[in-house]
Amino acid sequence: MWGMPELQGRRIKEDASSTPSFDTRNRPKNSRMSSTPEERKHWAKAYRTVIAATSSSVLATVGSYPLDSIKTRLQAYQFKGTIDCVQQTLKQEGVVGFWRGALAPLFSVTVVRVVSFSVYQKAKYKYSAAIGQATGGDEPLVTVNKPGSYPSLATVACFGAAGATAGAAITTIACPFELTKLSAQISVLMASDTKDPTGEERVRRSYEQKGTFKTAKNIIKHRGITGLYSGFHLHLLRDTIGTSVYFMTYESVKQLLATYQGSSSPTAPGPVAFAGGLCGLLSWLSVYPIDTAKSQYQRNCLSTGKGKHADVPKVEFFEKKMYRGLGVSMARSCIVNVIFFSSFEYIKKKINALEDPVPIDTTVD
Repeated sequence: MWGMPELQGRRIKEDASSTPSFDTRNRPKNSRMSSTPEERKHWAKAYRTVIAATSSSVLATVGSYPLDSIKTRLQAYQFKGTIDCVQQTLKQEGVVGFWRGALAPLFSVTVVRVVSFSVYQKAKYKYSAAIGQATGGDEPLVTVNKPGSYPSLATVACFGAAGATAGAAITTIACPFELTKLSAQISVLMASDTKDPTGEERVRRSYEQKGTFKTAKNIIKHRGITGLYSGFHLHLLRDTIGTSVYFMTYESVKQLLATYQGSSSPTAPGPVAFAGGLCGLLSWLSVYPIDTAKSQYQRNCLSTGKGKHADVPKVEFFEKKMYRGLGVSMARSCIVNVIFFSSFEYIKKKINALEDPVPIDTTVD
Protein backbone atom coordinates (compact mmCIF):
# COMPACT_ATOMS: atom_id res chain seq x y z
CA MET A 1 0.00 0.00 0.00
CA TRP A 2 1.04 3.62 -0.25
CA GLY A 3 2.66 4.52 3.07
CA MET A 4 0.37 2.18 5.04
CA PRO A 5 0.49 2.71 8.81
CA GLU A 6 1.24 0.06 11.38
CA LEU A 7 -1.58 -2.27 12.37
CA GLN A 8 -3.63 -1.21 15.36
CA GLY A 9 -5.89 -4.14 16.27
CA ARG A 10 -8.65 -4.56 13.73
CA ARG A 11 -8.88 -0.83 13.00
CA ILE A 12 -6.50 1.12 10.87
CA LYS A 13 -6.00 4.86 10.95
CA GLU A 14 -4.78 7.09 8.18
CA ASP A 15 -1.04 7.61 8.04
CA ALA A 16 -0.11 10.06 10.75
CA SER A 17 2.91 11.16 8.78
CA SER A 18 0.61 12.75 6.21
CA THR A 19 0.33 15.74 8.55
CA PRO A 20 3.46 17.48 9.77
CA SER A 21 3.82 17.49 13.51
CA PHE A 22 6.52 18.20 16.05
CA ASP A 23 6.70 17.35 19.71
CA THR A 24 7.00 20.74 21.43
CA ARG A 25 6.32 19.66 25.00
CA ASN A 26 9.99 19.57 26.05
CA ARG A 27 11.24 22.26 23.72
CA PRO A 28 12.74 25.36 25.40
CA LYS A 29 10.70 28.51 24.89
CA ASN A 30 13.44 30.19 22.91
CA SER A 31 14.25 27.22 20.71
CA ARG A 32 13.35 27.35 17.05
CA MET A 33 13.33 25.04 14.05
CA SER A 34 16.10 25.65 11.56
CA SER A 35 15.31 26.54 7.95
CA THR A 36 17.44 23.69 6.65
CA PRO A 37 17.15 20.86 4.12
CA GLU A 38 15.92 18.72 7.03
CA GLU A 39 12.92 21.01 7.44
CA ARG A 40 12.16 20.79 3.74
CA LYS A 41 12.46 17.00 4.00
CA HIS A 42 9.69 16.99 6.56
CA TRP A 43 7.48 19.02 4.22
CA ALA A 44 8.21 16.55 1.42
CA LYS A 45 7.28 13.66 3.68
CA ALA A 46 3.97 15.31 4.50
CA TYR A 47 3.07 15.71 0.82
CA ARG A 48 4.79 12.66 -0.57
CA THR A 49 1.71 11.36 -2.43
CA VAL A 50 1.36 14.64 -4.35
CA ILE A 51 5.09 14.86 -5.11
CA ALA A 52 5.35 11.23 -6.21
CA ALA A 53 2.16 11.31 -8.30
CA THR A 54 3.09 14.58 -10.02
CA SER A 55 6.63 13.68 -11.03
CA SER A 56 5.70 10.10 -12.00
CA SER A 57 2.75 11.28 -14.09
CA VAL A 58 4.87 13.72 -16.09
CA LEU A 59 7.43 11.01 -16.79
CA ALA A 60 4.81 8.45 -17.85
CA THR A 61 2.80 10.89 -20.00
CA VAL A 62 5.80 12.18 -21.95
CA GLY A 63 7.03 8.65 -22.62
CA SER A 64 3.73 7.26 -23.88
CA TYR A 65 1.97 10.12 -25.67
CA PRO A 66 2.68 8.98 -29.28
CA LEU A 67 0.90 5.68 -28.59
CA ASP A 68 -2.09 7.56 -27.17
CA SER A 69 -2.24 9.70 -30.31
CA ILE A 70 -2.20 6.61 -32.55
CA LYS A 71 -4.95 5.00 -30.46
CA THR A 72 -7.24 8.01 -30.81
CA ARG A 73 -6.72 8.21 -34.58
CA LEU A 74 -7.51 4.51 -35.00
CA GLN A 75 -10.70 4.90 -32.97
CA ALA A 76 -11.99 8.00 -34.75
CA TYR A 77 -11.01 7.23 -38.37
CA GLN A 78 -10.60 4.29 -40.72
CA PHE A 79 -7.07 3.00 -41.31
CA LYS A 80 -5.86 -0.33 -42.67
CA GLY A 81 -4.11 -0.92 -39.36
CA THR A 82 -1.63 0.52 -36.88
CA ILE A 83 1.26 0.63 -39.36
CA ASP A 84 -0.91 2.42 -41.92
CA CYS A 85 -1.93 4.96 -39.26
CA VAL A 86 1.72 5.62 -38.38
CA GLN A 87 2.69 5.98 -42.05
CA GLN A 88 -0.19 8.31 -42.87
CA THR A 89 0.54 10.48 -39.84
CA LEU A 90 4.21 10.77 -40.77
CA LYS A 91 3.29 11.61 -44.35
CA GLN A 92 0.71 14.28 -43.55
CA GLU A 93 2.02 15.78 -40.31
CA GLY A 94 5.56 14.60 -39.77
CA VAL A 95 6.97 13.41 -36.45
CA VAL A 96 5.46 16.40 -34.66
CA GLY A 97 2.02 14.97 -35.45
CA PHE A 98 2.49 12.24 -32.86
CA TRP A 99 2.99 14.89 -30.17
CA ARG A 100 0.22 17.25 -31.28
CA GLY A 101 -1.94 18.24 -28.32
CA ALA A 102 0.55 16.97 -25.73
CA LEU A 103 0.38 20.10 -23.58
CA ALA A 104 -3.20 19.54 -22.43
CA PRO A 105 -2.71 15.96 -21.17
CA LEU A 106 0.68 16.79 -19.66
CA PHE A 107 -1.13 19.23 -17.39
CA SER A 108 -4.51 17.52 -17.09
CA VAL A 109 -3.26 13.96 -16.61
CA THR A 110 -0.92 15.16 -13.88
CA VAL A 111 -3.71 17.04 -12.10
CA VAL A 112 -6.13 14.15 -12.61
CA ARG A 113 -3.67 11.59 -11.21
CA VAL A 114 -2.91 13.70 -8.15
CA VAL A 115 -6.63 14.27 -7.47
CA SER A 116 -7.45 10.64 -8.25
CA PHE A 117 -4.85 9.23 -5.88
CA SER A 118 -5.75 11.71 -3.15
CA VAL A 119 -9.48 10.89 -3.41
CA TYR A 120 -8.69 7.19 -3.60
CA GLN A 121 -6.48 7.31 -0.50
CA LYS A 122 -9.20 9.04 1.52
CA ALA A 123 -12.02 6.88 0.15
CA LYS A 124 -10.37 3.54 0.81
CA TYR A 125 -9.91 4.37 4.50
CA LYS A 126 -13.57 5.42 4.74
CA TYR A 127 -14.83 2.29 2.99
CA SER A 128 -12.49 0.08 4.98
CA ALA A 129 -13.81 1.49 8.27
CA ALA A 130 -17.41 1.10 7.09
CA ILE A 131 -16.87 -2.52 6.01
CA GLY A 132 -15.12 -3.36 9.29
CA GLN A 133 -17.95 -1.83 11.29
CA ALA A 134 -20.64 -3.59 9.21
CA THR A 135 -19.03 -7.04 9.43
CA GLY A 136 -17.66 -6.79 12.96
CA GLY A 137 -14.37 -8.26 11.76
CA ASP A 138 -11.01 -6.90 10.71
CA GLU A 139 -11.06 -3.94 8.39
CA PRO A 140 -9.94 -4.76 4.82
CA LEU A 141 -6.84 -2.56 5.12
CA VAL A 142 -5.82 -4.45 8.25
CA THR A 143 -6.22 -7.77 6.45
CA VAL A 144 -4.21 -6.61 3.43
CA ASN A 145 -1.21 -5.73 5.63
CA LYS A 146 -1.06 -9.12 7.34
CA PRO A 147 1.85 -11.19 5.98
CA GLY A 148 0.59 -14.20 4.04
CA SER A 149 -2.88 -12.74 3.44
CA TYR A 150 -4.86 -13.11 0.23
CA PRO A 151 -7.44 -10.86 -1.45
CA SER A 152 -10.96 -11.36 -0.12
CA LEU A 153 -14.41 -10.10 -1.09
CA ALA A 154 -14.05 -7.35 1.51
CA THR A 155 -10.65 -6.11 0.27
CA VAL A 156 -11.68 -6.24 -3.39
CA ALA A 157 -14.94 -4.40 -2.61
CA CYS A 158 -13.06 -1.75 -0.62
CA PHE A 159 -10.56 -1.05 -3.41
CA GLY A 160 -13.22 -1.22 -6.11
CA ALA A 161 -15.56 1.21 -4.36
CA ALA A 162 -12.71 3.63 -3.61
CA GLY A 163 -11.54 3.42 -7.23
CA ALA A 164 -15.05 4.08 -8.56
CA THR A 165 -15.34 7.09 -6.25
CA ALA A 166 -12.01 8.48 -7.50
CA GLY A 167 -12.95 7.83 -11.13
CA ALA A 168 -16.26 9.66 -10.82
CA ALA A 169 -14.60 12.57 -9.00
CA ILE A 170 -11.98 13.22 -11.70
CA THR A 171 -14.37 13.23 -14.67
CA THR A 172 -15.40 16.85 -14.16
CA ILE A 173 -11.75 17.92 -14.31
CA ALA A 174 -10.64 15.57 -17.06
CA CYS A 175 -13.45 15.87 -19.64
CA PRO A 176 -12.62 19.35 -21.08
CA PHE A 177 -8.91 18.58 -21.27
CA GLU A 178 -9.44 15.22 -22.92
CA LEU A 179 -11.76 16.81 -25.48
CA THR A 180 -9.16 19.42 -26.44
CA LYS A 181 -6.51 16.69 -26.63
CA LEU A 182 -8.70 14.61 -28.95
CA SER A 183 -9.37 17.65 -31.13
CA ALA A 184 -5.66 18.36 -31.48
CA GLN A 185 -4.89 14.72 -32.30
CA ILE A 186 -7.46 14.39 -35.09
CA SER A 187 -7.73 18.00 -36.31
CA VAL A 188 -5.87 17.33 -39.57
CA LEU A 189 -7.99 14.22 -40.21
CA MET A 190 -11.21 16.17 -39.54
CA ALA A 191 -10.20 18.94 -41.93
CA SER A 192 -9.47 16.48 -44.75
CA ASP A 193 -12.51 14.25 -44.14
CA THR A 194 -14.60 14.36 -47.33
CA LYS A 195 -16.95 11.62 -46.13
CA ASP A 196 -18.25 13.50 -43.10
CA PRO A 197 -22.08 13.32 -43.33
CA THR A 198 -22.53 16.58 -41.41
CA GLY A 199 -21.19 18.56 -44.33
CA GLU A 200 -19.91 21.32 -42.02
CA GLU A 201 -16.48 21.73 -43.54
CA ARG A 202 -16.04 25.24 -42.12
CA VAL A 203 -16.48 23.97 -38.55
CA ARG A 204 -14.17 21.01 -39.08
CA ARG A 205 -11.41 23.13 -40.59
CA SER A 206 -11.60 25.67 -37.77
CA TYR A 207 -9.91 23.19 -35.41
CA GLU A 208 -6.95 22.47 -37.67
CA GLN A 209 -3.56 22.71 -35.95
CA LYS A 210 -4.65 24.86 -33.04
CA GLY A 211 -3.08 24.80 -29.59
CA THR A 212 -4.85 23.70 -26.44
CA PHE A 213 -6.30 27.07 -25.41
CA LYS A 214 -7.29 28.12 -28.94
CA THR A 215 -9.02 24.78 -29.35
CA ALA A 216 -10.97 25.34 -26.14
CA LYS A 217 -12.03 28.81 -27.34
CA ASN A 218 -13.07 27.34 -30.67
CA ILE A 219 -15.20 24.66 -28.97
CA ILE A 220 -16.96 27.36 -26.93
CA LYS A 221 -17.48 29.42 -30.09
CA HIS A 222 -19.17 26.59 -31.98
CA ARG A 223 -20.93 24.72 -29.17
CA GLY A 224 -21.05 27.04 -26.16
CA ILE A 225 -19.42 26.59 -22.76
CA THR A 226 -21.19 23.26 -22.28
CA GLY A 227 -19.46 22.06 -25.43
CA LEU A 228 -16.34 21.49 -23.32
CA TYR A 229 -18.26 18.66 -21.66
CA SER A 230 -19.35 16.94 -24.86
CA GLY A 231 -19.40 13.20 -24.16
CA PHE A 232 -19.40 13.71 -20.39
CA HIS A 233 -21.86 10.84 -19.77
CA LEU A 234 -19.62 8.37 -21.61
CA HIS A 235 -16.52 9.79 -19.92
CA LEU A 236 -18.13 9.38 -16.49
CA LEU A 237 -19.14 5.78 -17.25
CA ARG A 238 -15.67 4.93 -18.57
CA ASP A 239 -13.73 6.44 -15.68
CA THR A 240 -16.01 5.10 -12.93
CA ILE A 241 -15.76 1.51 -14.17
CA GLY A 242 -12.19 1.72 -15.42
CA THR A 243 -10.72 3.29 -12.27
CA SER A 244 -12.54 0.74 -10.12
CA VAL A 245 -10.99 -2.14 -12.08
CA TYR A 246 -7.65 -0.30 -12.11
CA PHE A 247 -7.23 -0.06 -8.34
CA MET A 248 -8.84 -3.42 -7.58
CA THR A 249 -6.33 -5.10 -9.87
CA TYR A 250 -3.30 -3.14 -8.69
CA GLU A 251 -3.88 -3.62 -4.97
CA SER A 252 -4.97 -7.27 -5.20
CA VAL A 253 -2.15 -8.40 -7.52
CA LYS A 254 0.40 -6.58 -5.37
CA GLN A 255 -0.95 -8.40 -2.30
CA LEU A 256 -0.93 -11.77 -4.08
CA LEU A 257 2.66 -11.40 -5.29
CA ALA A 258 3.89 -10.26 -1.89
CA THR A 259 2.30 -13.35 -0.29
CA TYR A 260 3.68 -15.64 -3.00
CA GLN A 261 7.19 -14.26 -2.54
CA GLY A 262 6.92 -14.39 1.24
CA SER A 263 7.61 -10.66 1.43
CA SER A 264 6.42 -8.48 4.29
CA SER A 265 6.24 -5.47 1.93
CA PRO A 266 3.92 -5.33 -1.12
CA THR A 267 5.90 -2.45 -2.63
CA ALA A 268 8.94 -4.40 -3.86
CA PRO A 269 9.92 -3.32 -7.42
CA GLY A 270 8.90 -6.59 -9.11
CA PRO A 271 5.33 -6.84 -7.75
CA VAL A 272 4.79 -3.11 -8.25
CA ALA A 273 5.85 -3.16 -11.92
CA PHE A 274 3.85 -6.31 -12.69
CA ALA A 275 0.72 -5.13 -10.86
CA GLY A 276 1.01 -1.70 -12.50
CA GLY A 277 1.25 -3.14 -16.01
CA LEU A 278 -1.60 -5.61 -15.43
CA CYS A 279 -3.98 -3.05 -13.93
CA GLY A 280 -3.46 -0.86 -17.00
CA LEU A 281 -4.24 -3.75 -19.34
CA LEU A 282 -7.36 -4.98 -17.57
CA SER A 283 -8.83 -1.55 -16.89
CA TRP A 284 -8.63 -0.58 -20.57
CA LEU A 285 -9.92 -3.94 -21.73
CA SER A 286 -12.99 -3.56 -19.51
CA VAL A 287 -13.99 -0.13 -20.87
CA TYR A 288 -12.51 0.10 -24.36
CA PRO A 289 -15.81 0.06 -26.31
CA ILE A 290 -17.05 2.87 -24.05
CA ASP A 291 -13.90 4.85 -24.81
CA THR A 292 -14.32 4.26 -28.54
CA ALA A 293 -17.93 5.47 -28.41
CA LYS A 294 -16.77 8.53 -26.44
CA SER A 295 -14.07 9.37 -29.02
CA GLN A 296 -16.50 8.99 -31.91
CA TYR A 297 -19.20 11.04 -30.23
CA GLN A 298 -16.76 13.83 -29.36
CA ARG A 299 -15.52 13.82 -32.96
CA ASN A 300 -19.14 14.19 -34.13
CA CYS A 301 -19.67 17.06 -31.70
CA LEU A 302 -16.57 18.86 -32.94
CA SER A 303 -17.81 18.51 -36.52
CA THR A 304 -21.17 20.17 -35.90
CA GLY A 305 -22.20 23.69 -34.97
CA LYS A 306 -24.01 24.96 -31.88
CA GLY A 307 -27.54 23.66 -31.42
CA LYS A 308 -27.14 20.92 -34.02
CA HIS A 309 -27.54 17.25 -33.19
CA ALA A 310 -24.45 15.04 -33.05
CA ASP A 311 -24.95 11.32 -33.57
CA VAL A 312 -24.39 9.22 -30.44
CA PRO A 313 -22.67 5.91 -31.24
CA LYS A 314 -23.88 2.76 -29.50
CA VAL A 315 -21.59 1.08 -26.98
CA GLU A 316 -21.25 -2.42 -28.44
CA PHE A 317 -19.02 -4.76 -26.47
CA PHE A 318 -19.27 -7.58 -29.03
CA GLU A 319 -18.66 -5.49 -32.14
CA LYS A 320 -15.18 -5.80 -33.65
CA LYS A 321 -15.06 -2.19 -34.88
CA MET A 322 -15.32 -0.94 -31.29
CA TYR A 323 -11.91 -2.45 -30.55
CA ARG A 324 -9.88 -0.66 -33.24
CA GLY A 325 -6.62 0.45 -31.69
CA LEU A 326 -6.99 -1.85 -28.68
CA GLY A 327 -3.52 -3.37 -29.11
CA VAL A 328 -1.85 0.03 -29.21
CA SER A 329 -3.94 1.26 -26.29
CA MET A 330 -3.11 -1.75 -24.10
CA ALA A 331 0.59 -1.51 -24.95
CA ARG A 332 0.52 2.18 -24.07
CA SER A 333 -1.40 1.60 -20.85
CA CYS A 334 0.94 -1.17 -19.77
CA ILE A 335 4.03 0.98 -20.40
CA VAL A 336 2.46 4.04 -18.73
CA ASN A 337 1.55 2.19 -15.56
CA VAL A 338 4.78 0.23 -15.25
CA ILE A 339 6.65 3.55 -15.45
CA PHE A 340 4.17 5.39 -13.26
CA PHE A 341 3.84 2.93 -10.37
CA SER A 342 7.53 1.98 -10.34
CA SER A 343 8.44 5.66 -10.14
CA PHE A 344 5.59 6.45 -7.73
CA GLU A 345 6.52 3.79 -5.17
CA TYR A 346 10.25 4.49 -5.52
CA ILE A 347 9.85 8.23 -4.90
CA LYS A 348 7.56 7.61 -1.92
CA LYS A 349 10.07 5.20 -0.38
CA LYS A 350 12.85 7.75 -0.80
CA ILE A 351 10.75 10.48 0.79
CA ASN A 352 9.69 8.20 3.66
CA ALA A 353 13.35 7.43 4.33
CA LEU A 354 14.21 11.10 4.84
CA GLU A 355 15.10 12.15 8.37
CA ASP A 356 12.73 14.30 10.36
CA PRO A 357 13.74 17.90 11.16
CA VAL A 358 16.05 18.43 14.11
CA PRO A 359 15.33 21.44 16.36
CA ILE A 360 18.19 23.83 17.06
CA ASP A 361 18.35 24.96 20.68
CA THR A 362 18.83 28.75 20.72
CA THR A 363 18.31 29.17 24.47
CA VAL A 364 20.64 31.81 25.90
CA ASP A 365 22.47 30.69 29.06
